[in-house]
Amino acid sequence: MILGVGCDQAAFKELTFRPGLNVLLADKSQGATDRQSRNGAGKTSFVELIHFLFGADARPNSIFRSEALQDWTFNISFTVDGDVVQTSRRGAKPSKITCTSWCPRWPKIASSELLPDGLNDLVLKNEDWKRELGALWFGLSDEDDSERFRPTFRSLFSMVVRRQESGGFLRPMQHAEKQQLWDQQATISHLIGLDTTIPARFQELRVQARVASDLRRHAKSGELGRYLGKAADLRTLLAVAEARSERLHRQIENFRVVAEYEELEREASGITGEIDGLNEENLADRNLLRELRASLEAEHMPELPDLNKLYHEAGVVLPDLTRRRLDEVERFHETILQNRRSHLEAEISSAEERITERDQTKSRLDERRSQVMGLLKSGGALEHFTSLREELGRAESEVTTLKERLETAERLESAQTELELQRNRLVQQLRDDIRERDQSVKEAILGFEDLSESLYERAGSLTLSDTPSGPNLSFHIDAERSKGITNMQIFCFDLMLAEMGMRRGRWPGFLIHDSHLFDGVDERQVAKALQLGAERAEASGFQYIVTMNSDAVPSEGFRHGFDLSDYFLEQRLTDATETGGLFGIRFN
Repeated sequence: MILGVGCDQAAFKELTFRPGLNVLLADKSQGATDRQSRNGAGKTSFVELIHFLFGADARPNSIFRSEALQDWTFNISFTVDGDVVQTSRRGAKPSKITCTSWCPRWPKIASSELLPDGLNDLVLKNEDWKRELGALWFGLSDEDDSERFRPTFRSLFSMVVRRQESGGFLRPMQHAEKQQLWDQQATISHLIGLDTTIPARFQELRVQARVASDLRRHAKSGELGRYLGKAADLRTLLAVAEARSERLHRQIENFRVVAEYEELEREASGITGEIDGLNEENLADRNLLRELRASLEAEHMPELPDLNKLYHEAGVVLPDLTRRRLDEVERFHETILQNRRSHLEAEISSAEERITERDQTKSRLDERRSQVMGLLKSGGALEHFTSLREELGRAESEVTTLKERLETAERLESAQTELELQRNRLVQQLRDDIRERDQSVKEAILGFEDLSESLYERAGSLTLSDTPSGPNLSFHIDAERSKGITNMQIFCFDLMLAEMGMRRGRWPGFLIHDSHLFDGVDERQVAKALQLGAERAEASGFQYIVTMNSDAVPSEGFRHGFDLSDYFLEQRLTDATETGGLFGIRFN
């Protein structure tokens, strides 16, 4: 139960609360609207202040970090199992919570320090403060921190104190417009006593389904599509890659490193070059032989007229009186011809000898080359062996990559079926959990029915369904087309949660409703709701705090003897003056 809310600034309107129903009234000046000023009277600011004191994030745009309020220290006192706790917080240092008193049964504090002034006040980090409150009020444990999608103190507390600006009055299961489905399910499951790990596993499935869907979409196009491919195609590529890898394995197993491999390669290359050179020389000599033999065959004794012509062309004049005898000339030419034939025959013999020698050299070189090539074919160089091993490494890497791609492609292609199977199993587990916790489920159903019947002629209904998306609550109240009926569903649901929580020892001892809950609700229904809230709060031992504009207070619809004014707080707010609001000042 909240005892009071205060501040170290005199302008602030300190508020004192009592057990049961508490109505914080705000007088609205004529013509003013809710949009006129975010801190006009301060009803909404009061709700934000409660959240601020109980661990809400104080982002830079928070009113408590504005220039006007950042140095104000706000404080609250409340009871936990009869022990009074007093704490304070200010916008200038929002990460620190100062406790001037706390209950002796406080859970283990993860991080604390004494204030330097020696007052023995306990200073907590805001995260530790939320952890302590979560354990005290909702039974949360440190073990829950290991779960990714778990109920949190702030989400649970936001069902206790709904915020209009966050969309807290849109639907019973939601405390914020952008609250994720898993958070709704985990929060409500915890409050009504269901297994909170089931909504977490439903969310894990949703995450997996979203990832699988994104991968399937990307697998059909772009770079990822070229990387993943189809499982059938990848099986073919993998088979080819594995065969190549095995072939390289066998080559390496049978490989023999030849010593001085490079020198032998150079020798074989040199022998080949030398043989080629000898062949070229032989070719030249054979051409020479053909020419020499042709010349030899063409040599013969010229006829006498030819000799005369030869002499004449040589310019030799043979006078008839001095000319030698013809037989002497013929003998002379025979001698020349014999000499030339001897020379040609000698040249032919020399060329043939050279060819023979070269052929013998070629035969010897060819034999050596055969020996060298035999050695080279029997193995290889160390560098070649190393390159083979590197190639094998690349081949094995390709096999590994293809296996991973194939596994991913097969998983993607079968993901939908597998996820569907997991979802069906999870739905069955949810169904079993609802059946096993039948008492808690009945308590929620009957509690909502009883509360709605107190407001309307016919009882409403709460239905808990085991859907493929997780646990789902649906609400029905007759005449639900009436204006404001959703708000009354929220009212009944919140009171039901408060009553169940108090019985189970998992509730902070108060419930706060902003005046927006009653927007659009018939005046007589508002009166019934306030009266019902007062009765149930008193019967269950919790505190019900409501903020209202004075012009929206019902004038009829209460039972005889019930006077709402008995529950008005002594402090009253107004937007008619600069100092009449909760903070006692106006600021942008």
